[in-house]
Amino acid sequence: MTNRHLTRTSTGGTPPAGSAALRRANLSSVLRELRDHTSLSRADIAEATGLHRATVSNLMAELLERRLVREVGVEHVGAIGRPRRAVALHGAHVGALGMEINVDYIAVHGTDLSGRVLVERRVVFDAMGSTPDRAVRRLGLVAKEAVEAMRRAGSAPAGIAVAVPGLVDAARGVVTLAPNLYWRDLPLADRLTAMLGPLSVPVLVDNDANLAALGEYISGVAAGTSDLVYLTGEVGVGGGIISGGRLLRGADGFSGEVGHLRLDPNGDQCGCGRIGCWETKVGLAALVRTAMPEHAYGLPGMPVPDPGERVADIARGLASGDRRMMMAVAQVGEWLGLGGSILANLFNPRVIVIGGYFASLAQWLLPHAQDQLQRLAVAAPATECRFVASTFGFGAASRGAASMVISQIIDDPTTIMDSPPRPAAF
Repeated sequence: MTNRHLTRTSTGGTPPAGSAALRRANLSSVLRELRDHTSLSRADIAEATGLHRATVSNLMAELLERRLVREVGVEHVGAIGRPRRAVALHGAHVGALGMEINVDYIAVHGTDLSGRVLVERRVVFDAMGSTPDRAVRRLGLVAKEAVEAMRRAGSAPAGIAVAVPGLVDAARGVVTLAPNLYWRDLPLADRLTAMLGPLSVPVLVDNDANLAALGEYISGVAAGTSDLVYLTGEVGVGGGIISGGRLLRGADGFSGEVGHLRLDPNGDQCGCGRIGCWETKVGLAALVRTAMPEHAYGLPGMPVPDPGERVADIARGLASGDRRMMMAVAQVGEWLGLGGSILANLFNPRVIVIGGYFASLAQWLLPHAQDQLQRLAVAAPATECRFVASTFGFGAASRGAASMVISQIIDDPTTIMDSPPRPAAF
């Protein structure tokens, strides 16, 4: 990650005895450097963090004991070939599980600390047509299966983060309002923790677009871009905003509900109950209703397919020149550009990353969207903002959720036990 928050000792020496907080911060600084590079020597880390070399060696001994780093060989520098022992991020025994529940699927992305993918899948599930209790039960079962798969690979999850399309009180893990799921004031973190029972894995809950934006910022198509907006391309449309290298949450943590910008006072009713919201123009349900009305969401007796299948059907139609689908996508592209121009005028991002189905149909959507954005953006620099398609597909939020867990581990490595059990062979 490019926005580093380094804590340095004032004298460059070893932290004073009993300064646990300072030691945690310095351990975190070392791990952040290693996350940003394939491998580094202790001297490299000392130079980058401003810590004394003796301090770095001391910190490295603890990180090696916790098996969060590993030595990867000796490199030679300088004219006399002075050897330096390089280290790299390790933590194969420490896992992070990211999940997303959306209208028609549950996505899972589990990794270890070094980023090795241990489990990744998407399960078709009609969350919109289920009660909150049934949806939470299904989410819990998928979580248990993922945790067990990660443990078989020798990695015990240090946390689970769940992405939800709606307003989330992240501090309490409560979904305040998820209009497309018909959830209100649902204590999802507590409910899921209770379901996991003896697995004893901490659970976080956050907005799907926020987590997807973090995932894109850390390792996506616009990684390191300090000012970006991410747009989910789902039945609902949410926005995650990175400003100055930080996630913009707002006073109550509810920023980014861009799908509920009112763009058409005479438009359709949205799942939130209002009229003419942006997502009623550009959400996947709106596109399917126009492009394939016989397969529209909510029709009685219609099974809920994987969203990727719906999008693949539309892509095939577009490739074959289906006129109805071409007109539907052109219309969505124009509305996408109109809403994007509002975001460009408000937040002045360098890029607007489009995910979900937007990314899958980018070659047909973006010419219309980019034209509208450039025409409607007011400030000259804002016209340089461009749409880019995510490469994460429908998995951006679950990836970002896993990244959030990893960031918390790196923020406080002391939460990882000193002598963890050896992982199973793999």
